[in-house]
Amino acid sequence: MSADAAKKSIFGGKPATPARLADAVSDAIAAALLDGRIAPGEPLPAEGEIAKEFGVSKPIAREALRHLTSAGLISTQQGKVARAKEFNGEPLERIYGYAVRFSLERLREANEMRRVIETGIARLAAERRERSGLTVMDRALVEMGRALKHPDGFTDADILFHSGMALATGNTMIRVQMEGMRAVQREVSELFSRRSNRTDADWNATVERHRAIYEAIAAGDPDLAQKQIEVHYEAADIASLEVANKLGEGGRE
Repeated sequence: MSADAAKKSIFGGKPATPARLADAVSDAIAAALLDGRIAPGEPLPAEGEIAKEFGVSKPIAREALRHLTSAGLISTQQGKVARAKEFNGEPLERIYGYAVRFSLERLREANEMRRVIETGIARLAAERRERSGLTVMDRALVEMGRALKHPDGFTDADILFHSGMALATGNTMIRVQMEGMRAVQREVSELFSRRSNRTDADWNATVERHRAIYEAIAAGDPDLAQKQIEVHYEAADIASLEVANKLGEGGRE
C-alpha cells in the first residue's frame, strides 16, 4: 500500500454506531477485502489506525480483527500487522470437517448435500466451460490414473477434479463452497478407497465415471453433465452401505 493510499480511507470512512461496534468495523473492513480495495497478501492498517478511523477503542478494533481472522479473511500473528487473505472456503471446511468426522448422521447428510449442490454445478460448468477449470479436471483424471490402488493419492486427485468442476463455472461463490466441502469429500473418498473388497475394475470404473463427467462438461452438454454426476452418485450410494457398516463398527453415532 502506497503512502498516499494509506492516508485515504479504504473502509468507507463511516464512523461506527455505538451498538455492535466490533461488527460494524469488521463489516466495513470485510467489504474492502472482498471488493478488492485490499488485495490478498496486502497489510491492513495498524490496529491503532483502524481504531482512529472508526472512532472506536483499540480493544474494539482488535475484536473486529478477531472476527475477520475467524472468518478466514485475514491472517494475524503476534507482533505483526494483519494481512488480507484470498477469499476461500477454509472456515467452512473446518466446520464440515468437525461435523462429519464424529457423526455418521452428519456424514450422510453432508454427502446428500454434495449430491444436490454438485448436480447444479455440473450443469453450470457445462454451460460456461471456463478453461482453467477444464484444465484442472483433465489434470485430475491423469493423477487418478496414476494413483489407482493408492487411497491417499486417489483422494487428492478426486478432490482436485471436483475443485476443477467448480472452477469451470467461473463462479467465485461456487468455488468457495466446493472448497468448504473438501473435508466431506476427503472423508467419504478415503473410506471408499480403503474398502476391503475394492477391485481393479472398481478403481477403473470410478475413474471412468469422472471422465464421463469431464467429457460432458467439455462438450458443453448440461443435461448429459447432470446425468453423469447422478450416475456417479448412484454408484457412491451403493458403496455407502459398506462405508456405513464400517463407520458403525468404529463407534460413530
